[in-house]
Amino acid sequence: MARVMYTRELMPTRRFALCLLAAGLFGCAATEPMRVSAAPVQIVEFDKSGRKKGVVNVEKIVKTDEEWRKELPADAYLVARKQGTEHPFANRFWNNHRDGIYSCVCCGTPLFDSKTKFESGTGWPSFWAPIAEQNVALHSDRSLGMERTEVLCARCDAHLGHEFDDGPEPTGLRFCMNSAALTFTERG
Repeated sequence: MARVMYTRELMPTRRFALCLLAAGLFGCAATEPMRVSAAPVQIVEFDKSGRKKGVVNVEKIVKTDEEWRKELPADAYLVARKQGTEHPFANRFWNNHRDGIYSCVCCGTPLFDSKTKFESGTGWPSFWAPIAEQNVALHSDRSLGMERTEVLCARCDAHLGHEFDDGPEPTGLRFCMNSAALTFTERG
């Protein structure tokens, strides 16, 4: 499995600095949401049955914090946009055994197939592989005084959970996800 690690830019800080600069240079307050142009990303599309349709180039989804707050339920916003973690054994999908596809709550990008879901005993939905490597991004996370690998949606940078190296074969990985960052579509 290819390992893609990147360091996430601090867009809110940069955006704030640009707004301050614009206000200072032009004597105006920045009241419009600032849009940041982002390079297209490559993701793999799937149909409702989970069959691969192909690799496509799509625009990176970039929204302001306020836009995300208005669009998402409170729990999804706190987890996906503020890097929160929901309680174990008290979330929507930890014990879901239905057959289907898990997608990003923010943008709908397919992320995991129930065929790779397994019982990890952690109380969160866990998978041994993403549905397509291109659909997730991995980021070094040194918060909370520990070294972990954060898992993000490749299209919109939603925080999904973390990856650990204590999963089952064939990958030996455990993608420990937050239910609030996912939607589920039953196969067929």
